[in-house]
Amino acid sequence: MLWAVFTIIAAAAQTARNAMQRELTSTLGTVGATQVRFLFGFPFAILFLIGVCAVTESGLPSPSLSYWPWILLGAGGQIVATTLMLAAMNDRSFVVTTAYIKTEPVQTAVFGLVLLGDKLTPMLALAIVIATAGVVVMAVKPGAARVNGIKPTIMGIVAGGTFGLSAIAFRGAILSLGIPEQFVLAATFTLAVSLVTQAAVLMIYLLWRQPDVLRAIIKAWRPSMLAGFMGALASQFWFLGFAIASAASVRTLALVEVLFAQGVSKFAFKQPTAPREILGIVMIIVGVVLLIWAH
Repeated sequence: MLWAVFTIIAAAAQTARNAMQRELTSTLGTVGATQVRFLFGFPFAILFLIGVCAVTESGLPSPSLSYWPWILLGAGGQIVATTLMLAAMNDRSFVVTTAYIKTEPVQTAVFGLVLLGDKLTPMLALAIVIATAGVVVMAVKPGAARVNGIKPTIMGIVAGGTFGLSAIAFRGAILSLGIPEQFVLAATFTLAVSLVTQAAVLMIYLLWRQPDVLRAIIKAWRPSMLAGFMGALASQFWFLGFAIASAASVRTLALVEVLFAQGVSKFAFKQPTAPREILGIVMIIVGVVLLIWAH
């Protein structure tokens, strides 16, 4: 059950990172805030890798040719998904869009079954569906679709699917290294490679199309550094989870992030909890319990 511990730590770190990235979006734009996650994250990922190699007294893995398509799919998918997510954060329908992003576990389970052959037992499938439905029930108010239109739904579902595809790709890259007994090294190496790749791709794009945004990123290095660290920390634990459990299981348990946010709203900001939100919380808890039971 170590994967569950990794996932909860990752969800908490991601909650903090998302809040920081959302603040940066207003000054750096969507692509600029996306680049912050990668550009200021990869130095920390490299430090993590150096630390793992030192502690385990291991050299770097030797990836085969099959490793690189997985990395490119995961890195590219995450760039697109993060950009869509940050664009949604600037939209007036943020809550609705975010709810549909959380359909990711269902889509991840399908991708995992098709691309990696990850087993999907009836109990696991039920857990994923109940927990995901709980998030949607919590966040989507009756009549929201009529008020906000179809755009939030499409953006959220596409972002969730792309996040799911990238999670499967990263798990595929980790598994392709063929060192399950050194899963910490495999996960950390894959994280470092992916973040370097993503930072380089977006650096080229910004130099070509938006050099002024790149200058703005450099000027905002202090808040960007913290956001980059939290992003790298969250990704480190996501990848550790992917190394030892199916991506669908990891991303379903990650829905506890919604409970963290609800707790902050309730106790820190004294916001009341609607009956619909209580029902959603119960559904998420039931789904998580079934998920743990399925393992």
